[in-house]
Amino acid sequence: MSVSCRRDTPNPRSVCASLSIYNKEVCTTSDCHLKHNFILIMVLSSAQRKTQFLLLFTYLCLWCTDNTSIYVKAENIDSLKLGDKLNATSKLCSKLGKYCMNFEKLTYFGNLAYLSISPRGNNWYVWIANRDQPVDMDSAVLSLNQSGALKIESNIGEPIILYDSPQPLNRSTIVATLLDTGNFVLEDIQKNIVLWQSFDHPTDSLLPGMKLGVNHKTGQNWSLVSWISNSKLLAASGPFRLDWEPIGRELVIKHREEVYWKSGKLIRPNKFEHIAEDKEVQYTLVSNESEDSFSFTLSNDEDFTTIWALMGNGQLINRNRKGDTLARADVCYGYNTDNGCQKYEDKPACRNFSDVFASKIGYPNMAMLNCTGNTSYTISDCQAMCWRNCSCFGFKKFHTNGTGCMFFLSSEGHNIAAGGEEFYLLRKNIQGIYVSKSFYQLESEKNIYTCY
Repeated sequence: MSVSCRRDTPNPRSVCASLSIYNKEVCTTSDCHLKHNFILIMVLSSAQRKTQFLLLFTYLCLWCTDNTSIYVKAENIDSLKLGDKLNATSKLCSKLGKYCMNFEKLTYFGNLAYLSISPRGNNWYVWIANRDQPVDMDSAVLSLNQSGALKIESNIGEPIILYDSPQPLNRSTIVATLLDTGNFVLEDIQKNIVLWQSFDHPTDSLLPGMKLGVNHKTGQNWSLVSWISNSKLLAASGPFRLDWEPIGRELVIKHREEVYWKSGKLIRPNKFEHIAEDKEVQYTLVSNESEDSFSFTLSNDEDFTTIWALMGNGQLINRNRKGDTLARADVCYGYNTDNGCQKYEDKPACRNFSDVFASKIGYPNMAMLNCTGNTSYTISDCQAMCWRNCSCFGFKKFHTNGTGCMFFLSSEGHNIAAGGEEFYLLRKNIQGIYVSKSFYQLESEKNIYTCY
């Protein structure tokens, strides 16, 4: 007699396990198929048959469980166990609900999505698993497979491997958990060993307990990297990076490897030379053979909203209740050295001391315009190019996602209003000497940008 457990069987496990004529089989989520199709003919007493049935039933249940993939559904679940999957309709939330992780769809790129972690009650991300490789929202899956590999897959692109063990693991004790610190941790709970954690792979945000610096044992660098823009449209790695400099023992913001800003020395446990004192935090500096690092902790454990974020324009902000700005690399023009800004080039002859680009809202004059649609350029690149070009009076983004540049060749004709779009105009120092546009053109005609 041959028995087949098909996909349309209402409950293949119960059907297979209750057969009076036993078949050795393999149960998976997709099928229960026969591994060996043979009939065990047993002439046993009633007691023997009962014992045999119970043993086989237990074996079948264990086999089926080991090969079953379970989709996480409930929001109060904080962990993935072997075989579990997180798809676009489910999420993980930490034990106390402080953080949740799920796939978030982008508004600009059709059906593409990121796997992200967000604090409770906020719509901004503190960590993104696939910032440079978005996935298809409908088919996106985070899985912890039977080999202990943690990966993201969808119908587009290659699998994104977050962790793959170099050696066999005790599979029954491997768990991936989202903690109330915001850290997503893959660990062997029996050996109390962390195999992988999101805190070792920061994006643009620094949470209490996270580190900036370097792990000398593994070579792992901990840095924040900004988004390409400040909008939520494009989370890809941007031009600014926040590092911990162990030699100078200070924080450093770089723009495409050029040092724009430094924090200066640590003066007190909660104050750097160029970062205002914060009584709610305490900074920790570590320097030994294992690591050189910077981190901060909170004086009030309930205040988990104190999160540093490196913005796409170079500002370092504190996402606390006050919305403090910690550093302004966006006002470091290369010649000024105030408030932590570093000198990296001379001031152009056509610019005056204290000239700055000011953010405006309204409708810019699109008649006097040159542009570049290069998507590798961010708004900070637009500023740097406009600053060096004496024919440029302002700029704005070219694409909706915040990339590319439009340059204004006049400071006139712009309509400043309550509505409209954001753009930047040169605000000249009123004590400086105004240089005419004709002079600018003579000096830098060769550097005019072309729209394409």
